[in-house]
Amino acid sequence: MNILRNVFLRREAGIAVMIVLFCLCVGAVKPRFLTLDELRIILLLTPLILIGAMGQMLVIVARNVDLSIGSMQGFAAMVTAMMFKFHPEIPWFLGFIVAIGVGVALGFVNGALITLFRLPAIIVTLGTLNLYRGLTFIISDAKQIDRQYVPSALKSMSNTSPIFDIPWIIFMALGVTLLTYAFANHSRVGRQVFALGSNPTAAPLRGIRVTAVTLMVFMISGALAGLSGIMYASRWGFVNPSNTGFGFEFQVIAAVVIGGVSINGGVGSVLGVFLGVMLLGCVSAALPLLGIAGASQSAIYGAVIVIALLIDRSVRLRGVASLAALRARA
Repeated sequence: MNILRNVFLRREAGIAVMIVLFCLCVGAVKPRFLTLDELRIILLLTPLILIGAMGQMLVIVARNVDLSIGSMQGFAAMVTAMMFKFHPEIPWFLGFIVAIGVGVALGFVNGALITLFRLPAIIVTLGTLNLYRGLTFIISDAKQIDRQYVPSALKSMSNTSPIFDIPWIIFMALGVTLLTYAFANHSRVGRQVFALGSNPTAAPLRGIRVTAVTLMVFMISGALAGLSGIMYASRWGFVNPSNTGFGFEFQVIAAVVIGGVSINGGVGSVLGVFLGVMLLGCVSAALPLLGIAGASQSAIYGAVIVIALLIDRSVRLRGVASLAALRARA
């Protein structure tokens, strides 16, 4: 009984219940929402957000935030797409190395500015959000890279695979999720990320190299933003400097916060973030069916973030109150 009680008291169980109730409510109004075709739509809406959310989770757990993740996605996607356009002889799979490498470099810049100059992450990444977006327009001359320049093999990754015809892009997102879980829960450095976020003051006293760990989480965030950038080109078949990555940071942060990652750092789980992404995917798929305009999605994401923050705050206050009660009894 205690095991079941602990399971249902976890934040992840609450998110799972929300997903089920939301799907049942929408399905009652629009039965089509509960079909396999709609499930495929939901799964195709989530991989890019899931990949980005894994990097953002580590950054927020380390008590930082990366607002530039959407701009890094757009810049990496544009660099890779331009490479394919002007050098079509380059093998398509090398695009992954280029995109991830570009993301790592941009993430390193973010981390270096934050650690070397001791600047707030929210201010630095707000600045680089606009910097990287501007660079995307400059290198592309504000022109879109059309479908004919994106390799067919890359585009096919978002359409099918030999495994039950499930697109490769979904397997890649799940692979990133499993690797993040292994890193966060079963590696020494992953535990240091949580320790840093829990108590940045005590972290150096415990032998944690704060600068190195902070640089690492921002570089991981950049690498996954770059990976999501080339997968954007795979998913949609083109790269537009105005659209690619625009608003991506809000989707990712919403998923992470909904998933129970504390904005105060030190608390979070890969499973929670995964469920947060799934909930956003269900919401995104349900809006067109319910006749809600796509322009309303930003408002809905904003409302979801605020609600999740309020829930997170109430959970933390209850935790503090419970701890105080236990100490009083002792």
